[in-house]
Amino acid sequence: MIAFTPGEPAGIGPDLAVMLAQEERNYDVVAFCDQELLLERAETLDLPLSLSTLPPVEFRDEFPCSRAAGTLTIHPVAVESPVVAGELNSDNANYVLNCISLATEACLAGDTSALVTGPIHKGIINQAISDTNAPLFSGHTEYLQKLCGVDEVVMMLAHNELDSTLRVALTTTHLPLSEVAAAITSEKLTKIIMTLDQGLRKNINIKNPKIVVAGLNPHAGEDGYLGREELEVITPTLEKLRSQGLNLTGPLPADTLFTRPNLLEYDAVLAMYHDQGLPVLKYSGFGEAVNITLGLPFLRTSVDHGTALELAGSGEIKTGSLKAAVEVANLTDLKSPIGDQ
Repeated sequence: MIAFTPGEPAGIGPDLAVMLAQEERNYDVVAFCDQELLLERAETLDLPLSLSTLPPVEFRDEFPCSRAAGTLTIHPVAVESPVVAGELNSDNANYVLNCISLATEACLAGDTSALVTGPIHKGIINQAISDTNAPLFSGHTEYLQKLCGVDEVVMMLAHNELDSTLRVALTTTHLPLSEVAAAITSEKLTKIIMTLDQGLRKNINIKNPKIVVAGLNPHAGEDGYLGREELEVITPTLEKLRSQGLNLTGPLPADTLFTRPNLLEYDAVLAMYHDQGLPVLKYSGFGEAVNITLGLPFLRTSVDHGTALELAGSGEIKTGSLKAAVEVANLTDLKSPIGDQ
């Protein structure tokens, strides 16, 4: 059974949930969300929707999840304030986090096998917690890492193309560019690469992953003339990990790394920071790519797009990325077309 959290209630997440329910399914899915929110959004979209509540574990054989078109099973989570499509409300920030937390608990307990997340709005969540002592919310990946109590996770996006799969993982995620260089330490890079290698083996079924690593600086530092991180941190770390049997190439200049002949040689690219790697991936397959978190006790996938507030309730959204995320999460052995090696 897949746990699904639609995300920001004012965005297109509820639309995605309603549209997910429109097709007959060959898998079980439970949405952690507000019941009235989905029914109201379905009415706005003029789409049929019948909801049922997830029964306790001991009764699920007798009352299984509905897979029929126009139906959806939910774990009810109440919004804290009325929702207007397209209008953010900080009062509902805690609702978004509650949905994620409850779905994560279900995965950790073994009640659900994987987690698919819809788009959230980091700004409105941080606005809601700005007057508290809580740390800033930087995203799903870091939040799930904290909830699961794991040492390291890796954010990787993947997109199936005609004859290959482009996978881009990140060394740092939602971090200001001014802080990136200091964050790339040998310890950090080692943990990221080990997590990526293990995730590609376990979750994507690649027996000996070939990973190519981008440099941080232009021209990968140009022998130290354009930055010394490659010489002092990245290259020594890669050499150490190669001696342990990992199949690593790099560091290579990012501007020429992301060319088709190069990409066809490797199973994954490790970029140093968010906007070094993801523009290429999203140019390749925005709206159809999958965000995968490696290193959690369960598989988490997500859409590759944001809340699209202006499209909420319009009926004009595309569901390609959600379908791809569900397809990856749905496979019980965690294998998918994203792992076709």
